Amino acid sequence: SAVGRGPEVPFRSEAYRISATARGKELRLTLSALDPAAAPAPQDLVFRFGMSGSFRLCPAADLPRHAHLRFLTRESPPRALCFVDPRRFGSWRLGDAWQPERGPCVVSEYQAFRENVLKNLDDRAFDKPICEALLNQKYFNGIGNYLRAEILYRSKIPPFEKARTVLEALKDQEQERRKKDPSLTLSKKVKLRQENPDLLELCHTVPMEVIMAEKQLFDPQHADNYAAFKNWLQCYLVPGMSSLRDHSGRTIWFQGEPGPMAPKGQRPRKTPHKTPHKKSPQLKADPEAPTLKVAPRAPKRRRRAAANPPKSEEMEEEKEEEADGPRKGRARGRRKATAAPALPEPEVPLSVRRSLRTSARRGKGAAPAV
Repeated sequence: SAVGRGPEVPFRSEAYRISATARGKELRLTLSALDPAAAPAPQDLVFRFGMSGSFRLCPAADLPRHAHLRFLTRESPPRALCFVDPRRFGSWRLGDAWQPERGPCVVSEYQAFRENVLKNLDDRAFDKPICEALLNQKYFNGIGNYLRAEILYRSKIPPFEKARTVLEALKDQEQERRKKDPSLTLSKKVKLRQENPDLLELCHTVPMEVIMAEKQLFDPQHADNYAAFKNWLQCYLVPGMSSLRDHSGRTIWFQGEPGPMAPKGQRPRKTPHKTPHKKSPQLKADPEAPTLKVAPRAPKRRRRAAANPPKSEEMEEEKEEEADGPRKGRARGRRKATAAPALPEPEVPLSVRRSLRTSARRGKGAAPAV
């Protein structure tokens, strides 16, 4: 699109295929012509989705807003596979290389991901709270804000516990398990992990749950599917859970105590339970009740003028009082009133008295005696 920030894609072909490979939070598309002899070489694009990026297949005549890159089909009428990104945090770049600072994928490269974390626990990244370390894509490639809340909730780990403390304990448990029973078969190990998954295993299994149920959980076009995703969530945005902003400003949801490294000066906030709006009961008139006679109302314009003097006059009066000092004129007015004979005075609204005094100062006529 004309407003897209990504680079132009130097690939033109009448008939081509798109294939995709995912790794963590990145997706690589490969465009390859169906007739390699009469077409350009395959072209790779690597996408990052940001907070709102997604792909959508729709009629080419009815493109969604913010469709920044489009691949057209040859059918009639044609459709378009669009990269849609309303917030424009997403991006794409040419080539097949993954970002070098991203670690192994928590889903497709689980063993490499696990080893990469446990052998680098002396890194300063693990001096932070575990909830912040989980967003570090160098070690937890694929984990985002809602996933970290769900993982920590299931593992019963306070979000602001020190990351190194959590992971070193996990490393020690793994070594003890090997010493106790080195003859465990692979199937028994898998069964034990399914029954008592640790934090790193949950970093793999929780995203897998989402992937396996992707069609039901993630389809913004259907409200029922979004409701299924909300039902899947156990902690993130769930009523009754607590929330805090971490040191980088991201909100983490949790249950129980936040942990020793929680930001100072904050109090956990509870996610409120939404209650259905109840209409106020309508009172029915009693036919036997006596009727009351009500005095006729004053005209609307007159009531407004008495209760609310024009804004311009109020503003000018405030400016005058600021220029004259601390309400000297008002004090003089009160002294004169006390010298007069004591007569019962009717109550006059303050706004009316101010309006009358303003009119008197401007020479519009003396204020009437009250």
